[in-house]
Amino acid sequence: MSEDKSGRKPSGFSGAVDWRLAARTGGALAPAGPRISRDAAEQAVTELAAASVRAEGPVREVSGLLDDRPVPEARIVDRPGWIAAAADSMAVLTGTETTSATGRFVGKPAGVQAGTMLAFLSTAILGQYDPFTGADGTLLLVAPNIVGVERALGVDPSDFRLWVCLHEVTHRVQFSSAPWLSEYMRTNVDILSEVGEEPMSEMLTRLLGEVRARRDADAVDDPNSRGIVGLLRAAQAPPQREALDRLLMLGTLLEGHADHVMDAVGPAVVPTVAEIRGAFDRRRQKPSNPIQRIMRALLGVDAKVAQYVRGKKFVDAVVERVGVAEFNTVWTNADTLPLLDEIDDPGRWITRVLT
Repeated sequence: MSEDKSGRKPSGFSGAVDWRLAARTGGALAPAGPRISRDAAEQAVTELAAASVRAEGPVREVSGLLDDRPVPEARIVDRPGWIAAAADSMAVLTGTETTSATGRFVGKPAGVQAGTMLAFLSTAILGQYDPFTGADGTLLLVAPNIVGVERALGVDPSDFRLWVCLHEVTHRVQFSSAPWLSEYMRTNVDILSEVGEEPMSEMLTRLLGEVRARRDADAVDDPNSRGIVGLLRAAQAPPQREALDRLLMLGTLLEGHADHVMDAVGPAVVPTVAEIRGAFDRRRQKPSNPIQRIMRALLGVDAKVAQYVRGKKFVDAVVERVGVAEFNTVWTNADTLPLLDEIDDPGRWITRVLT
């Protein structure tokens, strides 16, 4: 396999998705955000930018993660702005910033599909830290979505905006304090995207066998085997399945840790934090309409919500038992990350890593 100019081997996704077309398609399809006056919109942007800076201190104090890297300014974007940034990030992460002439043609149908999915996701994303673009990563805050959710929840806007920033700034601190995380993610994405030489018939046979087993028997209550994530795992050859598991566990840890931090700062920083958490969790559990449920399942949104819950339980439990300093051993290297059977059994991780 040849390498690109950066020295990285091109991903198996190369030429498969025209991410520029995805950005244009997603931007055109993204629904408009909530109605808001110009003055209110400008105030929201100003307040979010300030909150992203203000969040840095409490996040570092609660997490115990320190480094000497500068704090980059947050980018406050609308839905098309988030879509464009997400498409750029995917192109960088998958090594497809440039494609051959043939690849560009091949990638157009997939680009339209990816753009359609990004348009749907753009209505649900409040913020995102992207470690793969910019010298120090990029912190994105999607202003219309934050305003829409704070209105729907009926919570204090200033408190909610800071609460959201605490979560996203935690992600920035995670990656700046453990620089190896970015390459770890890249490596596993590369493995996951390798096409390999396995006949399609073998992959389909494995996938159909998994579907049949779920139909004929009561499934074990394993969160990693549920829904679209479970079927995706079943369709993968062993190396790709293992890479997917590593990415799932890393995502669960990152999201759970960020949720832990945003709540642990307490009312001294966010006076209505308990009210916001309660309202936010109730909103997550509200049933959506059938079309939205299908889209959420296909795009893995429900799986991501489950990541927050499982990851936060893991972090809460470990911090309660051994304290923040010992918990932070988790950021040492790939070997100290929680394994599949440890994320729901924190004692196993403590035994393996700390004793």
